[in-house]
Amino acid sequence: MATERIVLAGFGGQGVMSAGQLLTYAGMIENKQVSWLPSYGPEMRGGAANCAVMVSDTPVGSPIITNDATSAIIMNAPSLDKFENSIVKDGILVINSSLIERKTSRDDVKAYYVPANEIANEMGNSRVVNMIMLGAHLELTKAVEVDSVLEAFKKVYGPSKEHLVPLNKEALERGAAAVR
Repeated sequence: MATERIVLAGFGGQGVMSAGQLLTYAGMIENKQVSWLPSYGPEMRGGAANCAVMVSDTPVGSPIITNDATSAIIMNAPSLDKFENSIVKDGILVINSSLIERKTSRDDVKAYYVPANEIANEMGNSRVVNMIMLGAHLELTKAVEVDSVLEAFKKVYGPSKEHLVPLNKEALERGAAAVR
């Protein structure tokens, strides 16, 4: 791996920032160079939310990703409209097909459509959609190890949320299975 430049985007409340933080923290656990740059719309909830994450074997110069993302996790249609053209040629787009009806307009990227909301509903927990999408992304990019994300989860959320690790592990696994 050289440098993974990842955009995660969706509505506020979809867990975009959490997924980005876990990805970044997992990179730290693996002794990689990382950056996490959040961006929020003016609304409190339901507005636009995205973050740029870099995971690299070499020092990260700038945390800003303009039109050179190597991959993206796209949670809603407005985010697809906004970010699909910021992915490099042959980059990876992981699209939540539960909320996005259209396909990407690009034929020079690898697009994967994951029905993340349906999978979360099958699991009985609508709050793991972000982890399903992250699991799909990790299966495709190998940016960090799943075990590192679970370790990051324990550190970020603390002992009071450790009982949620098995559920989140299953969500990551279901996401990975959706793109295999």
